[in-house]
Amino acid sequence: MQDTFYVDVSDSDGRPLVLRTHTSPMQVRYARQHSEAVRVIAPGRTYRVDSDATHSPMFHQVEGLWLDRDISFADLKGVYTDFLHRFFETDQLQVRFRPSYFPFTEPSAEIDMMFTSGSRTGRWLEISGAGQVHPAVVRNFGFDPERTIGFAFGSGLERLTMLRYGVRRSSAVLRRRPSVPEAVQLTPTS
Repeated sequence: MQDTFYVDVSDSDGRPLVLRTHTSPMQVRYARQHSEAVRVIAPGRTYRVDSDATHSPMFHQVEGLWLDRDISFADLKGVYTDFLHRFFETDQLQVRFRPSYFPFTEPSAEIDMMFTSGSRTGRWLEISGAGQVHPAVVRNFGFDPERTIGFAFGSGLERLTMLRYGVRRSSAVLRRRPSVPEAVQLTPTS
């Protein structure tokens, strides 16, 4: 679903390498190492052939995966909506889960957030993809899809940061990496 950059580089065994478009491989490794419930957040740098005012060819993605008994789409909605309320520090957000297609989830949804102020008031913006993990994926993790079910989501950290702090261009978020003292105002304690 996403195109990546192809590089002429191989690993030590001669296998060609590709820049990852998702952090999903981290979820797969984690799930295969655990025989009980899986709850994992997988952050990382990703690359896609995509560049405009709101996209960068390199961005940081965070994906979440929760597999267990009796986990539903309602749990996905509750967890992600609660995250947004905490991240944006307000309960006054309007969030919708719009039907979509992703090959590894069914049902799938785009998660949209409505602008409540400024020039975009009343307009929706897609902020994440999500869905209930497809039974074939659950089986590939080594779980029985008749007993184990769950959800997954993926969000771009730069996009959420841009929305949180009112930044218009993604290049402003990625341009300069401040040192820790510059990024965090430290207050001495007595």
